[in-house]
Amino acid sequence: MQTVAKLSKMWIVGLLLVSSNAASAAITYDDEVTPGIIFGSGNANGGFTIDRENGVELGLRGKLRHNASGLAENTFNSNGDGTYTFQAIVAPTQSSPTAEWSFEWSINTDFDGSSGFTLDDLTFELALDTDPTAGVSFYSFDLIHDESSPGVVYWDHSMGDNFSDAASDYIAADEASYLAALSSYNVAQNSWKPHWFIPGFDPELLGEYTLSLSAYNGSALVASTSIMVNTVPEPSTLALLGLSGMFGTAVYLRCRWA
Repeated sequence: MQTVAKLSKMWIVGLLLVSSNAASAAITYDDEVTPGIIFGSGNANGGFTIDRENGVELGLRGKLRHNASGLAENTFNSNGDGTYTFQAIVAPTQSSPTAEWSFEWSINTDFDGSSGFTLDDLTFELALDTDPTAGVSFYSFDLIHDESSPGVVYWDHSMGDNFSDAASDYIAADEASYLAALSSYNVAQNSWKPHWFIPGFDPELLGEYTLSLSAYNGSALVASTSIMVNTVPEPSTLALLGLSGMFGTAVYLRCRWA
């Protein structure tokens, strides 16, 4: 059953990366985004699953947001193929439904200077899988322009251009400033916890979560990237299951030869 679930979701990940006539999905793994990480200090670049098409760069990655001490790490647990693996647990020092992992995204609408797009020139879709089992049910919204769907007044994205860094990023102080910034900047980035946006999220469920990020120019797909976050048992649980299996085998053999 788990194999079927994995194949089903991997097929969907592939489908999300199949291009329309506008984009051809040149996906790279464990890559670095342009111009680097501009949100917060101490966040390392790398580990992203990236699509660069038509002058637009989109990146997604998983990240260990709460380690055993409850602190963030530059640990991405990438498997090198667009999948990331984390424990299905409530994050240490946190309360449910906070998971140990977060996801981070990066949008650059003019990463190589060829498109001339600002953030305001395109529309975007972030699609989040709400079902870690074989089934897929997406909750999606425009993470740049849609301020009402997730219930926010304006976003706190780090914004900038191809020369920005964490010391020079722009974060809007009000809605009017945010909307004005969209026509000035071509870079937006953020780091989000899954329970903030996935309805009914349970950090202790095992399975796979598919996340995709797409950019559109009108109705034409410009670029799209997708990742899968695998949630697995913590090592102590696996060890307990292993001992349980060994005990069961021993009992079976004793009964068989008694």
